Amino acid sequence: MVTTELLPADPDVGGIVVTNVARSFGDVHAVRDASFVAVPGTVTGLIGPNGSGKTTLMLMLASLLKPDAGSIRIAGYDPFGETAEVRSRLGWMPDVLGSWATISVRDTLTYAARMYAMDKATAAARAAEILTLVDLGDLADSPTRVLSRGQKQRLSLGRALVHDPAVLLLDEPASGLDPVARAHLRTLVRRLASEGKTLLVSSHVLSELDEMADGAVYLSKGVTASAEALARSRATARPWRIRSSDVAALRAALIADGIAEEAIATDRTELLVALDGEAAASELLARLVGAGVAISTFAPAVGDLEHAFIDLSSEESK
Repeated sequence: MVTTELLPADPDVGGIVVTNVARSFGDVHAVRDASFVAVPGTVTGLIGPNGSGKTTLMLMLASLLKPDAGSIRIAGYDPFGETAEVRSRLGWMPDVLGSWATISVRDTLTYAARMYAMDKATAAARAAEILTLVDLGDLADSPTRVLSRGQKQRLSLGRALVHDPAVLLLDEPASGLDPVARAHLRTLVRRLASEGKTLLVSSHVLSELDEMADGAVYLSKGVTASAEALARSRATARPWRIRSSDVAALRAALIADGIAEEAIATDRTELLVALDGEAAASELLARLVGAGVAISTFAPAVGDLEHAFIDLSSEESK
C-alpha cells in the first residue's frame, strides 16, 4: 500500500533532498516552500493540481532552474554548485521530448550516450541495450519523426536511462502509452527501484502512480503538504465498492448493520459506502459474510493517492 509520509530532510541520505525551496518569476511565486526526501530504492510520486508548481520544482531538481531560496541535494550533490556531478548521476525525462526529426531512434540514443563521455563502441552497445529495455527495437533505424506520442515517451525514457543514473526524474511518463506499454513501464520503474535507484515521478494518472509508488509528495500553491495534513487525509473516510450477486440482500444487510440508506450510493451493479479505513472495512466485510451475503467485490473505490489528492484539495478549498 502506498503511504504519503514525508521523511525528515537529511542531507546525507542520498537520493533527493529538498529543503525549504522557493522560486518566483517576478510577482508569481511558483514554488513557495517545498521540502521532502526521496530515498534510494524507492519510487516517490509528485502530485498536485495544475499550477501547483510541480514543473518548476522538477526543473530545479534537474538543474535547469536555480532556486531563489532553500537547498537541493541530488545523490548528495548541489545541482548548482556541483552541476557536472549531479548531471552525471541524474536521468531527466521531460513531459515533452525534443528530438531531431531526421535522426534515427538508435542514433538518438547513441549520441545521448556519447554526451556522457562514452566511447563509440560503448555508446553503441548501450543504445542497443536501451532499445530492448524500452521496447523500441523494431523502430531502431526509423527517424524520430515517425514515432507516435507513446513511442516518443519511451524514447525519452531511454534517453534518461542511457548513462545508468542513480536518480531519475520522470515527468508524466505514462502520457500517450497504450495499456501494454503502461504495464511495461510499471514493471520497469519497480525494477529500477529494486536496483537501488531513486525515482521521482510526476503524473496526473494517479491510478498508475498508485501501482508503482512507495510514497508521495503533495504540492499545492507551491507548498508541500505537511506530515500532519497527510496523516489527516489518510484518516478520512473514503468510499468502498461492494458487489454482490444479490444487490437487494446486500443493501438490506448494510442498513441492518447501521448504515443509513441515504449513505449508500449505487454505481451500476455495485454499492458504494464510505468507511473510515481498512480496519472498519475488514470488520464490515466479516459481518456481511457472517450474515450470509455473497460478496464478489469489496475494495476501495479510489486509490490511496487519489484519495489523498481529493481530500487535501477539498481541505484547501474550505
